[in-house]
Amino acid sequence: MAPQLDPHRFDDLFAEFGPIALRRFFGGEGIYAGATMIGSVFRDVIYFKTDAESRKAFDSEKCKPFTFMKGKELITTTWLAIPDRLYDDPEELAHWARAALAVAQASPTAKKKARKAAKIERPLKAR
Repeated sequence: MAPQLDPHRFDDLFAEFGPIALRRFFGGEGIYAGATMIGSVFRDVIYFKTDAESRKAFDSEKCKPFTFMKGKELITTTWLAIPDRLYDDPEELAHWARAALAVAQASPTAKKKARKAAKIERPLKAR
């Protein structure tokens, strides 16, 4: 039987950011703010979604990207490990989490999901 996720283990860490949910995600956990996945946890390391602009802060702190093997190919993602210092600084982590949320909400996938959710079903015309 798979181990149960502790949905509250990051409550203190994300207290300044707001409520999050953890859901199983490819052998790890996805970190969700509402319906938007902003990060992930693999082997007790938190990764946040980045774009070219937000990645600069991660690069300046020499944060490592999440990587995995696909067959014989090493895949490097745009998900970067948070700096170790953020595990002890919920206020600063909240800034980084908000940036990850903005990146995630601006992604084409998120925009497509938002359009789909906002789409109103038209009533069938009477014949």
